[in-house]
Amino acid sequence: MEKRKRGRPKNPDTPVRITTKDLLAKLERHEAECGLRLKNIEQRLNEGSKRFIRLEQYIWGLYAAIFVTAIAGKLF
Repeated sequence: MEKRKRGRPKNPDTPVRITTKDLLAKLERHEAECGLRLKNIEQRLNEGSKRFIRLEQYIWGLYAAIFVTAIAGKLF
């Protein structure tokens, strides 16, 4: 026959106790993962900044082309 445990059955929603070592290990893994994410975000921001500079140069080039075209239209 199977032995029954005394007391109330455990509630699955009850939080499980965790040791300090386990908590510290989880925290260190979390920090490492967040560090990688931050590094990737910074890399993407730098790449976006380079693209933005290039687009800004295109816009200034368009301004110059419009200005030259307007002057050329008045001269000829």
